[in-house]
Amino acid sequence: MDNFFWSNLFNRVSDETGVIADFWRATPLFRNIPLRHVQALAENMHVRHYQQDEWVFREGDQGAGAILVLEGRVRVVANQTTLAEFDAGDFFGEIALAENENRTADALCTEAGRLVYFLKQDLEEWIEVEPRLGAVFLVNLASTLAQRLHRANQLIAEKI
Repeated sequence: MDNFFWSNLFNRVSDETGVIADFWRATPLFRNIPLRHVQALAENMHVRHYQQDEWVFREGDQGAGAILVLEGRVRVVANQTTLAEFDAGDFFGEIALAENENRTADALCTEAGRLVYFLKQDLEEWIEVEPRLGAVFLVNLASTLAQRLHRANQLIAEKI
């Protein structure tokens, strides 16, 4: 009776949506955002498959949103210097949620995998519907960007 008619009536979250929501919820971006809201957002997020050595984006490309590594590995490079490597559960590109600037680095899948896109447009629509939670998210985003800036400053100071 695995396919019983009523089995999914009250469980609308697919397995993949649940995994995506759990991964995002484990990030600082979704701290203090209830799971059901993250699941609702995850239902509309865009999953894309990548091959090994396929570019996610190139420096100068228009940024559209933040990206979560669902499977695989991604390397971010600028001026032939590796800035970061991301594995399943990691996210990057979140600056695109805050501003409409072009990407400042290249991102390359170093292993085949799947990436989940949280688009700025989806964030803006959610903020209109859930302004209180949107404010929490924006504080989390600001904190995340500040932490990354502090870390970058530390690395620059170590090289001087």
